[in-house]
Amino acid sequence: MPDSLTNLDKVRRYLKAIEDGDAAYVLSLFSPDAYVEQLPNKIYPQGIRTSVSQIPEAFEKGRKIFSRQTYQIKNEAMNGNTVALEVVWTAKLAIPFGAVTAGSELRAHSAMFMEFRDGKIVAQRNYDCFEPW
Repeated sequence: MPDSLTNLDKVRRYLKAIEDGDAAYVLSLFSPDAYVEQLPNKIYPQGIRTSVSQIPEAFEKGRKIFSRQTYQIKNEAMNGNTVALEVVWTAKLAIPFGAVTAGSELRAHSAMFMEFRDGKIVAQRNYDCFEPW
């Protein structure tokens, strides 16, 4: 990854890599001591915090559940080493999920905050508001 990329550029590419299924690129953006936190939401009512070592497993799980994921960036900001995004996430289910049938779409409006150190993500926090399903 070229050093000339801003942290905002990296986050944009990160979301595109998730859409494209590029797990190696996604993992390359994280510091070895990084974590990803999802605040309480419909899927994780108690919230969840995972270490970077759990990212490959979570990525593969997502690839099995969703046949497609897209991120539409609505707003973005940088403040020092933090990137903040407002996104709309849309995913098409590859398999049934609870009462929702395969082929259905899920949608969430999210705020994502990513903290960087030495050009790598060290923390990601997601605040996800899922549309009814």
